[in-house]
Amino acid sequence: MTKATKSKQLTFEMENKVGLLAEISATLSAVEVNITALCAYQMDDRAYFMMITDDNAKAKRILKKMDIQAEYEPVVVVDMPNKAGELEKVSALLSEAGIDIHYIYGTAGAKRSTFCVFKTNKDTKVLKLINK
Repeated sequence: MTKATKSKQLTFEMENKVGLLAEISATLSAVEVNITALCAYQMDDRAYFMMITDDNAKAKRILKKMDIQAEYEPVVVVDMPNKAGELEKVSALLSEAGIDIHYIYGTAGAKRSTFCVFKTNKDTKVLKLINK
């Protein structure tokens, strides 16, 4: 069964350097903050991060100590069966409702379940459509 939940992710950017992800993940791990979703990429000389943790408030405080200014951004996390066609069903539902998907990232972490993080122009409507 497909289910959508409201969540917040931390977003931040900084100068890119070799080992940056290792440094950030080690620092969070040391204080027992688990990263549950992550999208990170480089563009030019900048590194961009979008992450959800099991304790975003604690993660934000720790990142601030590293001189990283993280911001909260509302997102929708969609948990769906891990089988062909499930993402098509969700994306078609959103398209038919006129919802613009700004970006998506996700993983098939468990054999039976896949989850995707969506940022759209109508996150509240996404929740209602998927959970009805």
